[in-house]
Amino acid sequence: MFWYQQPPRSGLKLIASTTSWMDNSNEDGYSKTKFEVRRESKNYSVMTIKNLTPKDEATYFCAASDR
Repeated sequence: MFWYQQPPRSGLKLIASTTSWMDNSNEDGYSKTKFEVRRESKNYSVMTIKNLTPKDEATYFCAASDR
């Protein structure tokens, strides 16, 4: 699964990805302590954004792949 951020008037930015083995990987600039991703099962993932600031204003998307 993949987590994306889309700030106002901007394109999508990849935040993090998870594998079916529950292994999480955050992209540069997106710390695991602020953007915490949990993969609780093959088909279920949750992202929690901690200590929100106005810079975090965006639309967030989750995308899945079966590969």
